[in-house]
Amino acid sequence: MMAARRLCKISRLMGSRVTPSYSVKAPKLLGNNAGDGAWFSTYHYSSNCNNSLTNKVLRNLPRYVKIVEVGPRDGLQNEKEIVPTSIKVQLIKMLVSSGLTVVEATSFVSPKWVPQLADAKDVMDAVRNIQGARFPVLTPNLKGFEAAVAAGAKEVAIFASASESFSKSNINCSIEDSLTRYRDVVSAARELLLPVRGYISCVVGCPVEGMVPPSKVAYVAKQLFDMGCSEISLGDTIGVGTPGTVIPMLENVIHIVPIDKLAVHFHDTYGQALSNILTSLQMGIGTVDSSVSGLGGCPYAKGASGNVATEDVVYMLNGLGIETNVDLEKLILAGDFICKHLGRTLSSKTAVALSSKRANSRL
Repeated sequence: MMAARRLCKISRLMGSRVTPSYSVKAPKLLGNNAGDGAWFSTYHYSSNCNNSLTNKVLRNLPRYVKIVEVGPRDGLQNEKEIVPTSIKVQLIKMLVSSGLTVVEATSFVSPKWVPQLADAKDVMDAVRNIQGARFPVLTPNLKGFEAAVAAGAKEVAIFASASESFSKSNINCSIEDSLTRYRDVVSAARELLLPVRGYISCVVGCPVEGMVPPSKVAYVAKQLFDMGCSEISLGDTIGVGTPGTVIPMLENVIHIVPIDKLAVHFHDTYGQALSNILTSLQMGIGTVDSSVSGLGGCPYAKGASGNVATEDVVYMLNGLGIETNVDLEKLILAGDFICKHLGRTLSSKTAVALSSKRANSRL
């Protein structure tokens, strides 16, 4: 009761009414016993708070956020030890079981450049008929697209950059040359009625050029949108962004591309990913990329901690009363599964904290 009164006092100071309640759907975590979910209960802003005209902080938040899980592709591609196909497939199945409806499965690139994903065809053979989810795959060129289609891919993605230097070092061509290449891919996809997602890297900073002007991001976004991309993901590849740099970037892009066609993709190198996601949601973004247990990392940023962890994103969204339809317990189990195989500890702060509480509750 004291916590509830304190929360209400804070809400009055903010000029809004906040109703104390427990987490969305009062989920149970890490167990099946009746009391297992009790320690997870937490206050969050109620839905009627979002409708309050006086609430200047949360009134623009979406009621639902689509999470695009990139762990099986973006998360694993930099792993030095080859992950067996069976482990990748099991991870994807566990992610889908948690309620994630979009899971980026793999990439049809040359095994010479990304040996970890040399089994792309085998992965697609195993997952393409799984119900309840979509499995987009990365196709850097027409050859990759044709291989993806032959493997049964129903959705593809292309990868451009807002930094000229990064484009040349990452995909060995200029921004303009990459866009020309991708027009061929999008055209071929359109003939087969396949949706194409466009990624833009280095939307706020580049490891070579430093800060990237928002106008350059807007230019690439417009090109991808005009050529027919159904969704464009804006990626902070080296995780240097803060709300102070994300806001002007988004303002420039939103002026060019409809906001419902945009997604954000933040790395957590400097611990800014969640604040950047919240800022993006407040600006109207409704799609967020993330990676289970924060898998992945940028080889161009020493010490980069990788993508924002899906578990942490879901926990934050639950606390805001935003629906994701993701079961956090099952998601944490998926993260634990792949981390054990990789021989590392959990990277998600949420998973670590809840697992610790679960262990302590058994003492």
